[in-house]
Amino acid sequence: MSSFDAEKDAYAKNEGETYVSSRTAGSVSPVEGGARTELYDPSKESLATRLGINFESFKRAPGATGGHVADGSAIDPLKGHENPMLQQKMRPRHLNMIAAIGTGLFIGSGGALNRGGPLGVLIAWSIIGVMLITVTQAIGELAILFPVSGGFYTLAVRFLDPSMGMACNLRRLTKPLTGAALGWILPPQYFLQWFATMPLEITAAGITVQYWEAAAKVDIAVWITVFWVLFIIVNIFGTLGYAEEEFWASLFKLAVVVIFIIIGIVLNCGGGSGEYSTYVGGRYWRDPGALANGFKGICSVFVTAAFSFAGTELVGLAATETNLPTAVKGTFWRVTVIYLSTLLIIGLNVPYNQETLLGGGSGAGTSPFVIMAKLAGLNGLDHLLNITVCISVLSIGLSCVYAGSRVLTALAETGFAPKCFTYVDKSGRPLYSVLLLLAAGPIAYVNCSAKGEQIFNWLLALSGLSTLFTWGAICMCHIRFRKAWKLQGHSIDELPFRAFGGVYGSWLGFILVCLVLIAQFYTAVWPIGGRDPDGKKAAETFFLSYLAAPIFLGLYAVAFAIFRTTPKRAHEIDIDTGRKSWFTAEEMNLWRAERKQAPMHIRIYRKLFSS
Repeated sequence: MSSFDAEKDAYAKNEGETYVSSRTAGSVSPVEGGARTELYDPSKESLATRLGINFESFKRAPGATGGHVADGSAIDPLKGHENPMLQQKMRPRHLNMIAAIGTGLFIGSGGALNRGGPLGVLIAWSIIGVMLITVTQAIGELAILFPVSGGFYTLAVRFLDPSMGMACNLRRLTKPLTGAALGWILPPQYFLQWFATMPLEITAAGITVQYWEAAAKVDIAVWITVFWVLFIIVNIFGTLGYAEEEFWASLFKLAVVVIFIIIGIVLNCGGGSGEYSTYVGGRYWRDPGALANGFKGICSVFVTAAFSFAGTELVGLAATETNLPTAVKGTFWRVTVIYLSTLLIIGLNVPYNQETLLGGGSGAGTSPFVIMAKLAGLNGLDHLLNITVCISVLSIGLSCVYAGSRVLTALAETGFAPKCFTYVDKSGRPLYSVLLLLAAGPIAYVNCSAKGEQIFNWLLALSGLSTLFTWGAICMCHIRFRKAWKLQGHSIDELPFRAFGGVYGSWLGFILVCLVLIAQFYTAVWPIGGRDPDGKKAAETFFLSYLAAPIFLGLYAVAFAIFRTTPKRAHEIDIDTGRKSWFTAEEMNLWRAERKQAPMHIRIYRKLFSS
């Protein structure tokens, strides 16, 4: 044993903490209490165990896989280099397709067009899109440097709360941390968002299927059961099941969107029948107009736009289950090419006062895509879109289980949830956490009662603004990290991935989050059409739109009353524990210089699409 290892092992015996020797890529292994622990190699298990389809796969994984290697010449051997228990099963192609296109674009865009008009929709989606680009850039920088369990939650409680800066044994704490105000409210709030959304999506799937007459004759409870069982089956395959479903479902949704964009362009140029037998151009921007309800209409669309992008931050949560979380550049193209071009086509071809948009309803009938096709006499496309919506709902439901279970596992690892939720089996599933999220499914059966719709409206209100709070926390995390990184003597040249716009981009994202929350408050107090003269109904309308905000503030007040803490100063923040890139600025600049020698077409591709 070298003097280096002897000194490290002696220190570990005295302190009883976890350290990792990371001098070479193949030698990373945890050291606990001075005893070297063998890493778990899932590849030695049978195929059935790795897929999660036999009884052996449900047994506890004997250790971390060592899938994330701390590398670089500046590694501190006495810092914790966490190797999460979750296995690295995702591939770059999976990450590129996570939460690519949601139901908000297919269905929610119809109501948004009715409230905001074509220009209002473009403005709202553009603002939310800019916000999301800054968020994903920030989370990309953090997740690549710190691929820790819990993703941005763990980083939020470290950078925004003093207790989470503790460097003691990140793999599993034996007692709860104290003084965790922000750390106490952010993860439960994010967990509750997905827990409440799970039964909503199961119900939405059942309602969507009933668009077809034959399916409508079947009781909604049957369809709820079918989709709940389907969720359970996919989750048996764990991360890989979710990732593969998301990849192929997103490819299908992308193909459908491209088909509708092409059809929309042809119809707008007069290549259809009926209203589209002559050139349309900007006819509907002039009559009935570009804005439906002025400034208030734009404000009312923000939450719908945010909902359509919800889940994109899952790239950060997936950091511990993949080796290349650099899919953040895909967000820019998703926003500009897919969403904005689609919404532009819809706004040009469908007037915001179209009767079907005003009539409400469910399923594909209220989609502006279907309305456009029916006005042109194109039959059958409504069925294609309804299939697409069903697939989208399935994707969101699986995202609920994936995101909620990973956050709950991280909560347990940091002492804020029962220890049983740290259980990860040999297939890489956080088993008890997944089971708890799946247990939310039967809540969907309340839809069978007379008051089911009212209950679900409140569940929807609970999760409505949660996405915005999460995005704001991610931006603030990045701001705090950059300040700590600079004050502790580091250069941004050391970072393997640098967020476009840097800290200014995160400030822009955080300010936009605050402005959207203010806009939503404005429309909650003074809704379109005016306030209800009945004070009780007016209050109900407000809380249905803004319930998540008082819950967030209430949790913060309780947490502050219990823990009485304030955030650490920048120079006190721990920016080393869990860090995987320890290259010096000189090494990183040399690497970048080598990449600049690549042919121009490769450099352009890397700049636009890759790392």
